[in-house]
Amino acid sequence: MEKLYEGKAKVLFPEGPDTLRVYFKDEATAFNAQKRGLIPGKGVVNNKVSATLFRYLEAHGVRTHFLEELSDREMRVLRVEILPLEVILRFKAAGSFAKRYGVKEGTPLRAPLVEYSLKSDPLGDPLICPEAILALGLAAEEELSQVRTTTLKVGELLRDFFAQRGLDLIDFKLEFGKRQGEILLADEISPDTMRLWDQKTGEPMDKDRFRKDLGGVEEAYQEVLRRVLRE
Repeated sequence: MEKLYEGKAKVLFPEGPDTLRVYFKDEATAFNAQKRGLIPGKGVVNNKVSATLFRYLEAHGVRTHFLEELSDREMRVLRVEILPLEVILRFKAAGSFAKRYGVKEGTPLRAPLVEYSLKSDPLGDPLICPEAILALGLAAEEELSQVRTTTLKVGELLRDFFAQRGLDLIDFKLEFGKRQGEILLADEISPDTMRLWDQKTGEPMDKDRFRKDLGGVEEAYQEVLRRVLRE
């Protein structure tokens, strides 16, 4: 099947005017693709975790582009027009936020913080404020409001989901798309796009193990999958 698009972690194949087949790869990148590597089985984990979380969110009233899981590494999704934004929700200080403000990693934030970055590899995905998003026409005011509201709802749902599985959701990144005037949650939700710390040990269980050369990356991904699939 001819590829429509290949990114750092996924390949998109067209299936018709309305749907796409998404293939999840084992390749891993960090620091705007300056660091590259391979995490065996990552594609399987990210596909299954994303499918499970999309179904969970849909069951709780969040509209997504997800349709069905096709295989260990593939899912079928609706075609959407992706908004050129990455939406980050933070519960605790970590990563670039902690470095930017000189805050110790793990410091709880007084309220969940929504941040936006411009989805642009050449520019390094810079932070962008809501006023600039509106000024540049990257999203309409009502669309941005819906994105924020949905992000906060997703955060509340996912935080509870992971807490029940012994994991602390520190922060995560979402992407949204438009279809027939409706805003849908899109892309993926996986250890690639969130920070998850074990509640007992505080150990990272996500791509930070790859970013920081902590070792045990494959094992952490598999453990997240095991917990996510737990009833």
